[in-house]
Amino acid sequence: MDSIDYKILNILQKNSRQKASAISPEVNLSVSAVIERIRKMEREGILQKYTIKVDHKRLGYDLTAFVGVTLELPIYYDNFIQVTREMSSVLFCNYVTGEFDFILKVMATATEELEKIHHEIMKIKGVLSIKTFFVLSNCKDDVQIPEDSFLNFDH
Repeated sequence: MDSIDYKILNILQKNSRQKASAISPEVNLSVSAVIERIRKMEREGILQKYTIKVDHKRLGYDLTAFVGVTLELPIYYDNFIQVTREMSSVLFCNYVTGEFDFILKVMATATEELEKIHHEIMKIKGVLSIKTFFVLSNCKDDVQIPEDSFLNFDH
């Protein structure tokens, strides 16, 4: 990847529906060259998916919580990961260092639903304990690579 690829990536991170014809003048390349660079990033697995950002509260998901999970033994890790991947209420499952083995991000429409999610997690074989942190407000929700990472980069 070179600095032009990073510029294209930055533009697509802001709006993945941006057309190559709009990107072209910003990176001083032809439309076909931009398309080829995007396809190359897709082939190389750099661009993995084009998606949307949804306002979960407007869809009725008023509760967001992070759940720290501690497992009894490492032999339960694979099963835990498999089960949480199948739980639609779990948005993220990260294996972490520190006090917990995993941190989950879950969404619920009400406290009753969150309680059900809690019970589901506790029923997973090997779960020793969980600790829940309720999100009071969302101060930053950015999934983009920081723009300054792209500056002066040329390989």
